[in-house]
Amino acid sequence: MYRTAALRAKALKACFNRSLRPTRYASSSAVAASSSSSSPGFGSWLTGGSSSSLPSLAIPMADVSLPPSLADNVEPSKLRTTTLANGLKIASEMSPNPAASIGLYVDCGSIYETPSFRGVTHLLERMAFKSTLNRSHLRLVREIEAFGGNTSASASREQMGYTIDALKTYVPEMAEVLVDSVRNPAFLDWEVNEELRKVKVEIGELAKNPMGYLLEAVHSAGFSGALASPLYAPESAITGLTGEVLEQFVSENYTAPRMVLAASGVEHEELLKVVEPLLSDLPNVTRPAEPKSEYVGGDFRQQTGGEATHFALAFGVPGWNNEKEAVIATVLQMLMGGGGSFSAGGPGKGMHSWLYLRILNKCELAQSCTAFTSIFNNTGLFGIYGCTSPEFAAKGIELVADEMKAVAEGKVNQKHLDRAKAATKSAILMNLESRMIVAEDIGRQILTYGERKPVDQFLKTVDELTLKDIADFTSKVIAKPLTMASFGEVLSVPSYEAVSSRFS
Repeated sequence: MYRTAALRAKALKACFNRSLRPTRYASSSAVAASSSSSSPGFGSWLTGGSSSSLPSLAIPMADVSLPPSLADNVEPSKLRTTTLANGLKIASEMSPNPAASIGLYVDCGSIYETPSFRGVTHLLERMAFKSTLNRSHLRLVREIEAFGGNTSASASREQMGYTIDALKTYVPEMAEVLVDSVRNPAFLDWEVNEELRKVKVEIGELAKNPMGYLLEAVHSAGFSGALASPLYAPESAITGLTGEVLEQFVSENYTAPRMVLAASGVEHEELLKVVEPLLSDLPNVTRPAEPKSEYVGGDFRQQTGGEATHFALAFGVPGWNNEKEAVIATVLQMLMGGGGSFSAGGPGKGMHSWLYLRILNKCELAQSCTAFTSIFNNTGLFGIYGCTSPEFAAKGIELVADEMKAVAEGKVNQKHLDRAKAATKSAILMNLESRMIVAEDIGRQILTYGERKPVDQFLKTVDELTLKDIADFTSKVIAKPLTMASFGEVLSVPSYEAVSSRFS
């Protein structure tokens, strides 16, 4: 691309040189006549001259009215929320962006699965925007393509999300397609069977992603209760998943008080006018209590052999309902950082973080070392994932444990903390530049808190954190029971008791 641009620039320069080159005349009188009559031409702007044939850019064009200039300080749009009579909430925030995002978020995830519904959440994510009672899948796709829409669906342990994105002029069409897809799925047998085949493939692929596999394992080992339920459908449950099972789960859980319709880039009154008739008849069923979960710690090991040992050490942390400590966990994850032994994202990417400086930079046998968090409404996990050669596994686990203890003992300095705080704020603000993430943030916060808290409040909490907050929080966390998971060549992994004793 750059080579092509350079060649075009050379050609343009040659063209201008030919037009500006002095003309050869037969007599000196001709040269004098030419000199006296010539005036700067079209290319004179390139040589710094001025052209009398072109008007100055400082002169307003006749019969052209200028649009009003933007104000020096544009106030951000305020979030507006309306609760329908059946308990469903509709929230929107206007933006100058020409496009809009609308999402329907449901307080329903894998924690609400009973044994008879095991794996439903995973399959529902795959069944999003398929045939409805009013549209075939082909018609649905053609309608979305007609207005240039983009759809997505996501499933988590606590919430489900369905989002559609397109130009603002198509808000009525977007809302109608979105609501129809969520409220009236047909769950045709052939579509369910097709997606079940894809689910089986995803389950098989998970074993090829050791980090993703271990993140699932630490939830199953570390929690008792609802959060121990797998987010991925277990292979043993696939044969029991049918259209009738999906329909029953949706009818029981997709009720008005557990749903939020959130939009970014849409006028609130316009949104209400479109979606209220589509959602006002949803049943108003009392919102059930969230299934209980308790962090207990535990050990998970799976011997598959190979040339690498993958491990994760994790501890329980408070959830989003304890906002300050959840923010501390987020900043701590950014502070610990880590990554792979090779920085592929550009010079120095991630190399300033605690784990990179103290483990990856010093131990060539440590292939990867990364901090992670998984935070829910009332509880969560903070941990570190690592990958080493089998002969270095025991030492690698010891190093990770020692670095967590070092943070708890206050060995982090102000420079590390300031960098982590700045990185956390930067990540949040950059994500909120996306209208789809804004709509998702609105919906999920309202499901969690009943309102959307201002981003300034989050940033203020980050700014107020001190070194003592980080050390005290880490000390409290590592005093809890350890959750350990390992995968690959695990015969050299130390015992649970040996690793747990390093935190005492």
